[in-house]
Amino acid sequence: MDRRSEPNRSAIYATTLVAFLAIAGIAVVDPILPVIGDAIGVTAWQVELLFTAYIAVMAVGMIPATLASGRFGFKPVLITGVSVVGVAAILASLSNNIVQLSVLRGVWGLGNAMFFATAMVVLVNLAVDREWVVGLFETALGLGFAVGPLIGGLLGEVSWRLPFFVCGVFMVLALGVAARKLREPTNRQPPVRVGQIFSTYRRPAFIALCVVTAAYNFVFFVVLGYTPLFLGLDVIPLGLAFTGWGLGLAAGILVVGHRLAHRIGAVQTVGIAIAGLLVCMVLFATSTSTAEALVVLVLSGLCMGLANANLTDLALGLGSSDRRVATGAFNLIRWGAAAPAPIISGKLAEHSLSLPYWVGFGVLTVGVLVYLAFAHLMAAGYGERVLWSRWNRTAADTEHAPEEPVGEAY
Repeated sequence: MDRRSEPNRSAIYATTLVAFLAIAGIAVVDPILPVIGDAIGVTAWQVELLFTAYIAVMAVGMIPATLASGRFGFKPVLITGVSVVGVAAILASLSNNIVQLSVLRGVWGLGNAMFFATAMVVLVNLAVDREWVVGLFETALGLGFAVGPLIGGLLGEVSWRLPFFVCGVFMVLALGVAARKLREPTNRQPPVRVGQIFSTYRRPAFIALCVVTAAYNFVFFVVLGYTPLFLGLDVIPLGLAFTGWGLGLAAGILVVGHRLAHRIGAVQTVGIAIAGLLVCMVLFATSTSTAEALVVLVLSGLCMGLANANLTDLALGLGSSDRRVATGAFNLIRWGAAAPAPIISGKLAEHSLSLPYWVGFGVLTVGVLVYLAFAHLMAAGYGERVLWSRWNRTAADTEHAPEEPVGEAY
């Protein structure tokens, strides 16, 4: 398709730029976690509060952000979210203790909740070619996770405060772009009610997907939040290490994830991803050298990319037909399960450096078992089949066809 036929290209690119900066803001803190701990004199689990506060507020904030977008429109909520992130990031660079930093990271998470509750819906409604705009958004997320640690490492060599400040400046610039370029979708939708979001959990296939995703996201943030402390590298090498992880994630999303899903289905691709990540947890826990751990880090990024490329598709296909409702219900579970992972990892590390990975292995094992038991329901609800044909016949009687074609899941 000729991209010149997209009448809202500037608005789409502006929203994508903000998505890139938002994700980079999540990852920018990774390489500076050990430095922050040394600079302000706190333990590992206290440093992990920077992640836990951020993710917990982001999870809870998804619901009011979704409700607000229905009442006030997407653009005001999105711009407010960008503004909140920018202010919180700049103030974080001026903090003097872990409490101030954690509170501001929580405010940062609230701003990101406002953005992520609206951005995907805005893009889909503005674009003519949905497949192109979804790919563009996923590219921004993958590159954000790859570039964020590099920025954090390079700037963190000067001062741990500098990555926060520069991220805040970037968000202020993004605010200027968003205010001028973003457009409200013309097809205004009615307000969302809280009951609509929670009624989505009555769908068996959606519940199964949420359990699998909860276990997966817990492990995701064990890797993202704890591994910087586990590796024990200096700031710049640590930034490069997580850039490698981000590139693995981007490759899983952009190169492998959707291609594999087109061949074997999204549900089975997620199965491969979580099985591979389960192996990575064992390899992390038993690694005997930094080089070995770095290889596993990149491999884990690839597995996570495979999962990330398909989980949102599945959530929107198995959840409510209203994308805002499906996104809100899914993100509440997704981020809520991730929130305790960093701080739990920090406390466990006081007893054994490998223990957080063994606990992650146990949590993900639960997700794998749920996947094996209910993958047939998810596949049937999404219009796919799984290899175990005996369950396919059962699924046909228990699930209906998806309300939208698979290719239109967004």
